[in-house]
Amino acid sequence: MHRYIVTFLWLSTLTIAAFAQTGADSLSKRYPSGSFAPPIKEKRYHPDSTHRPHTAVMRSLFLPGLGQLYNHRWWKLPIIYGGLGLMGSAAIANQKQYNRYSALAILQRDVDPSSPKSPHYALYKKYKTDYKYFKDLPPDRITGQANYFQRYRDLSILGVLAFWTINTLDAYIDAKFINSFSVDNNLSINPVSNAGKAPAYAASNVNGFNPGLRITFVMR
Repeated sequence: MHRYIVTFLWLSTLTIAAFAQTGADSLSKRYPSGSFAPPIKEKRYHPDSTHRPHTAVMRSLFLPGLGQLYNHRWWKLPIIYGGLGLMGSAAIANQKQYNRYSALAILQRDVDPSSPKSPHYALYKKYKTDYKYFKDLPPDRITGQANYFQRYRDLSILGVLAFWTINTLDAYIDAKFINSFSVDNNLSINPVSNAGKAPAYAASNVNGFNPGLRITFVMR
């Protein structure tokens, strides 16, 4: 009985060793350098001298997103128009509320805006329901609401201009990289020791030395 068990364990050991050797041979063929990391394929992006940053800027100034299309960055369009749409809709909504409360403030100062002879009769016809609902509120509350919506309307307009400006700067930066810079994945580090005279304002001795270390990153 013991002999059969020993024979079985011996055969199992030989089988496992054979599979391990086969796996090691396949790994050595796949990764000849001995590392299990996949081989890095060198990528090099050469500049395109015909790609003009000025053209990208002018197109983005004319219509947001045109510069990104010129730079082949179409995936940025939803971000740009999403931001512009949110800021634009906020500006329109706040302007509508500002007009409403401004009209109510004017109607409150009128003696009888419901009279056809009143100079504000047109406003009364337009905001008749709101006037009946808010006419008993203190005038300063109506004016405060008008100022509130005016402020946020102005901020929303500034947000639209900010998104437009960011869209133009983004188009310029992308075009500049395409036009002028060559980029690949070959990054080298060059440490250089640096020892020299210390500045006069920092050195207690005129002949003192200021040790230092400078590290240069080079993308070739």
